[in-house]
Amino acid sequence: MLPRRHRVTVASDFRAVTRAGGRAGGSCVVISARLADRPNHPGDPAPGVGPDAAAWRCGFIVSKAVGNSVVRHRTQRRLRHIIWDIMREGSVEVPEGARLDVVVRALPAAVEAAHDELISEVRSTLLRAVRKARRRRREGEPDAG
Repeated sequence: MLPRRHRVTVASDFRAVTRAGGRAGGSCVVISARLADRPNHPGDPAPGVGPDAAAWRCGFIVSKAVGNSVVRHRTQRRLRHIIWDIMREGSVEVPEGARLDVVVRALPAAVEAAHDELISEVRSTLLRAVRKARRRRREGEPDAG
C-alpha cells in the first residue's frame, strides 16, 4: 500500500491532474501527470524529513470496464506496486520545490498483460506523461492548485 502522503484521494485533485496535466496512453494504461508547486497537505512530512518525502502522489482509476471487483482490485494492486517501485528507484525526477501528481487509469488490457510487459508500459507511459507535464509547466499554463 502507498503511504498516505503518496496518495491522491480527493476528487478535485484527480480532476486537476486529468484536466491540466500531461497525458500519455498505451495499450494497458493512460497516465496523467501534473507538476505543481508543493503546498503543505495533510500527511506531508515535517520539513527536513527527506528532500523528496512528499515530492510525488499517485491515484488510480480502475473502472468496471476492467472487470468485476476482484479483477479491478487485483489490477490496482499490480499497478500500485509497479508505480511504487518506479518512484522509489528514482527514474522520474521531480524538480526542487515541486510535487508530481500522477493518475493512472487502467484499461481492460491491463488485466491480461504479463507483469514484465505491464512494468515496461507503465514506465514508458509515465515518462512520456511527465515530459508533457514539464513542457506544460514551462509554457506557463495557469496552475490550478
